Amino acid sequence: MTRHIRIASRESRLAVIQSEIMAESIKKMFPDVTAEIVTFKTTGDMILDKSLDSIGGKGLFVKELDMALLRGDADVSVHSLKDMPMESDERLPVIAYSKRALPFDALVLPKGEGSVDFSKPVGCSSRRRSIQLKLIYPEADIKSVRGNVLTRLEKLDRGEYSALVLAAAGLERLGLEDRISRLFSAEEMLPASGQGIIALQCRRGFEWLGAVNDISSEICAKAERAFIKRLDGGCTSPAAAFCTVEGESIFVRGMNVKDGNIVRSEIRADKNECEKAGIILAERLM
Repeated sequence: MTRHIRIASRESRLAVIQSEIMAESIKKMFPDVTAEIVTFKTTGDMILDKSLDSIGGKGLFVKELDMALLRGDADVSVHSLKDMPMESDERLPVIAYSKRALPFDALVLPKGEGSVDFSKPVGCSSRRRSIQLKLIYPEADIKSVRGNVLTRLEKLDRGEYSALVLAAAGLERLGLEDRISRLFSAEEMLPASGQGIIALQCRRGFEWLGAVNDISSEICAKAERAFIKRLDGGCTSPAAAFCTVEGESIFVRGMNVKDGNIVRSEIRADKNECEKAGIILAERLM
């Protein structure tokens, strides 16, 4: 018998592509399942004239999808993990993580340009990026930019910005990797916790879909999110953590901002103690 599931997604092209990626993983694991993507407009997508920090943080991209699950209008929801609040509803567990895409941040220039024109602002959507970018380009005037990836690129190509800093994973998933002018290493710009990972969240009764989980991504996600949570940093915090799995071990880099200064540390640990490693690293930087 064919089983049918409804996947809740934000309306943006990138969000739908990410939902399609998870739908394909589900259909590969469960050939008898059909998947329907149901889109919702979120508060974070509607309020574009204010910074995320001032209107409640990136959790505004999640709230409407959570409500859709609780109402029974969808069975699972798909999120960029970096957009998910550190505190989640126990009724809506994250049951699976996708294979991680390129986790780093990227510099994007207007079409036809080969360098940053510092007479115009550089568009940057988070304090984490802004603080680190200022060390790389001290001369840059950094200005907030809102909207989905395609909307931001339109603003860039219209001449409103000299460059943008965006997640490389999003550009790749949209087939826009040719727009990447420079990829920032983890040493230059530590990515957001969970960047490049797609999370699958479900309502009660659909936990069986967790079979599509990527274990390496889960380990990294738990280490990075434990770090941020211990620092009491939500999605708008300038803190960042980045974990890599190396055999049976993990290597976690962490960054915090204290008194306006960036402080960094790193830790190696057994991969089975990923959350503990994130917490220990956070305490070093508190």
